[in-house]
Amino acid sequence: MTQRVAPTIIKRESPLIRNSRKKAVRAAELALDKKAKDTIILELKDISTIADYFVICSGENPAQIRTISEAIQESFSKNKISPFGKEGLDFARWVLIDYGDVVINIFNEETRAYYELEKLWIDAPRIPVEEKRK
Repeated sequence: MTQRVAPTIIKRESPLIRNSRKKAVRAAELALDKKAKDTIILELKDISTIADYFVICSGENPAQIRTISEAIQESFSKNKISPFGKEGLDFARWVLIDYGDVVINIFNEETRAYYELEKLWIDAPRIPVEEKRK
């Protein structure tokens, strides 16, 4: 007779969840390394099922927006982290990279001001991001 095994339940305190936070912080650091502006991390895990974290930042022009996106994707790829999807690279006004638990939004300033994601998620706690100095 085989013994029944209960399914594993992942609790919010598990290492998997903490890794999501580390992934968001790392993406923000990589964006800052490429001179992204107004970089923030929103913690959504207790208020939405979309993702655990949103990373939001701005680039000054399409080339910089693509550079920020490429830096994040290359670093994550080296760590065997692949996106579920990515959008917006053609025009680079709003590039979205979806890693499931972390969604990265890289805007030009005009598009960011138009959509105001920070206001949409006004109740989301902000995770501090160290601004790197020269």
